[in-house]
Formats: sequence, structure tokens, C-alpha cells
Amino acid sequence: MTQNKAVEIKNLSFGYHHHSIISNVNVDFYRNQFTVILGRNGSGKSTLLRLMAGLLPHCQGEIKINAVSIQKSFNAVKEAKIGFLAQKHKAVFPFTVEEVVLTGRAAFINWLPGKEDRKITLDSLERIGIMHLKNRIYTELSGGEQQLVMIARLLAGQPEILLLDEPISHLDYNNQIHFIHLIKELIKEGLTIIAILHDPNLAFLAGDRFVFIHNQMVQSYEGHEPWTAPLVKEIFHDNLTFIPHGDKVVFIPSLQ
Repeated sequence: MTQNKAVEIKNLSFGYHHHSIISNVNVDFYRNQFTVILGRNGSGKSTLLRLMAGLLPHCQGEIKINAVSIQKSFNAVKEAKIGFLAQKHKAVFPFTVEEVVLTGRAAFINWLPGKEDRKITLDSLERIGIMHLKNRIYTELSGGEQQLVMIARLLAGQPEILLLDEPISHLDYNNQIHFIHLIKELIKEGLTIIAILHDPNLAFLAGDRFVFIHNQMVQSYEGHEPWTAPLVKEIFHDNLTFIPHGDKVVFIPSLQ
């Protein structure tokens, strides 16, 4: 099954200044699936994603992308065509939306962007549904609009693996649903997508596989009824009530 693994993590530990964030993580992420990472704030979800993106150094354990160790090959992440969406992003220069999305083509441009780069940029804007923002100044957009622009920028880079840190946190409900549909389309086209989500309803309705993180415990779950995984109750305690919805469930908060 190694050939089906996009990312393999073995005995991975990481921390800052002797403070452990994640410890002895062993988990695999498979190609052409939408894997959702769930956990509380501060549980290490973003750290795990940044480690996979090659943005943080790690001393203990191993991460393989397409069976190549990223510790042993500086080009492993680049060659795997990974697109990473951070939880927060800040623009300094007043670029237009089209210019921001065009920067997603940087790895393919030797000197100046060509017709193909601009076509892919416009196609990405169209696909996300933000062509009407093309000439707007990025820094003048709302947080949700900026998030959509950054997602379009990722697609312009034509990645094979997407690592998304809370991609829908700034989106209104309609755009959240639109984005989930987009993820499903991208999976059908052969992409591998790993995302951190906080809404258990969207997570369990849309996800193919799940990784739960709680108190430095990392547990992967595959198969039916992922909401029955032991760590789900640890993450949400008894603050959620499950309501059957077809072969899924809908969660409502218990406020009493």
C-alpha cells in the first residue's frame, strides 16, 4: 500500500524550547482522498501541517512525501507539487487580485509570465468564482474574499497535494459549501487534499479519512461512522448531540 501513500509520518515529535507540541506521531495520508484533521485549538494541528509542508525543521522521526524523505531531499516537497494554505496571511503591497493569483505561477516562470501563466491565473479565478474581483486591490478585500483569492492562488500553481489550514474559517456559509464542492471536484481530478477543519458537521459530511489530535495523541480513522472514534468524545466532550442524517450524523451543541 506504500504506493498509495502521499505522505508517511513515522515516530515524529516536535516542540519549541523544550515544550513538546506533538509526540511520536505515526500516521499516513493517502492519495486522491480528502483527509480532515480535527482537534482543539493548540493541539498541534497547524504544526503537523507545517511540518508536512517542509516549513518547520524536525529532529525526531521521519516524513516522506511520495516515498521520499524530506529530511534527505531538499527538493522532495517541491517535486511533490505541494500547495500550502496558511491559517493567516498578510499582504503588504497593494497588488490586484489577478496579480496575487499570478504569483502562484512563480515556480513556472523564468523571467516574465507568459500567455499560459495568465490563462491559468484567469481559469483559477473563474473556478473559485471570483472573476469579478480580478481588478480589485487585494488589501481592500474582506477577510473571506482574501481567503478565496489565496485558494485561487494555490490552484494556479497546479499542485498535486493541497495542505489547507482552516481554509473555510473566514468564509460565509454559501462559500463554505461552494468550497466543499470544489474539494470534491478536485479529488475526482486526482488531487490529494489534507485540511484542518473545526466544524464537525462539514468535516464528517465531506471527509474521506480523518485524523484526530488530542493531548499529543494522534489517531487516524477510516471506514464508516468516524464520529464514533474514541478521540472524538475527548475533543468535543459531551458538548455535542448526534442526530442521524442518512448514513451520516448532524451535530448540534448541548448548551444546557
